[in-house]
Amino acid sequence: MTPLGETELKSTDQRSVILDIVRAGKGHLDAGEIYQRARKKLPRLSLSTVYRALAKFKETGLIEERHLDENHHHYEISHRGEHHHLICTGCGKVVEFKLPLTEIVIEKVPQAAGFKINHSGELSLSGICPDCRKKAP
Repeated sequence: MTPLGETELKSTDQRSVILDIVRAGKGHLDAGEIYQRARKKLPRLSLSTVYRALAKFKETGLIEERHLDENHHHYEISHRGEHHHLICTGCGKVVEFKLPLTEIVIEKVPQAAGFKINHSGELSLSGICPDCRKKAP
């Protein structure tokens, strides 16, 4: 059973399995995908239990919820530091990349001079991945 970190969150079999799935999926899984994978280990698990666990994990900072497209919320283990996403509009593939946007903004945007940035936003860029471009006629 995976420990739930240094949180006050009670560890249960369901929560441990769900967190393991998010961690093993390397992020970008939606609740439905997490539910389907978890049911292989816990056949009696309900979708509402998955949603409640995800909400608790988000509340305690164990995971982050990403809005990578209009249809789904995706979940990933919380990261230290900035990272961003490339999203393929053909197959839905998500690729993470690192770029120190906060530093770039402070350095390049004149209005940022003297502005203390506490949180950098997330950059999500959409396009067509190399695999989908190869398949296109």
